[in-house]
Amino acid sequence: MIAELSREEGLRLLAAHRVGRIAFTFHDRVDIEPISYVYEDGWLYLRTSPGTKLTTVSHHPYVAFEIDEIRSASDWSSVVVHGTIYFLDPDRGEAERQAHAHALRVLRTLDAATLTGDDPTPHRQQLFRIRVDQLTARQARPDSSFK
Repeated sequence: MIAELSREEGLRLLAAHRVGRIAFTFHDRVDIEPISYVYEDGWLYLRTSPGTKLTTVSHHPYVAFEIDEIRSASDWSSVVVHGTIYFLDPDRGEAERQAHAHALRVLRTLDAATLTGDDPTPHRQQLFRIRVDQLTARQARPDSSFK
């Protein structure tokens, strides 16, 4: 059986996980990439390398993001988010500087070394966030016993 989960249940699942997939259009095709993230207060916080094809979404900033919690082929939960991506540039004024600093604090809950000398992925310097505009969450169970 498959059931819809509430928005609150979907947000709890987002908060509990750290790796998902981001889908976006690139030269008239859809692409999808795995990426780590942190969810906080209606936003997904992420980072990537400058110049990746992901930056092409600056012209088409609406993206999809998905996480799954798979226990078996008939026992899983899935969350799909549709939202707008915002790249954070601390050189674009005070509001943007504050948003970048906040994103950095949030991302450091995932890895305290983010953008420090000990960063294990120092090339991923571009911080961005995705507003959780629309969320769909589903759950499958082998029987009718749902959480």
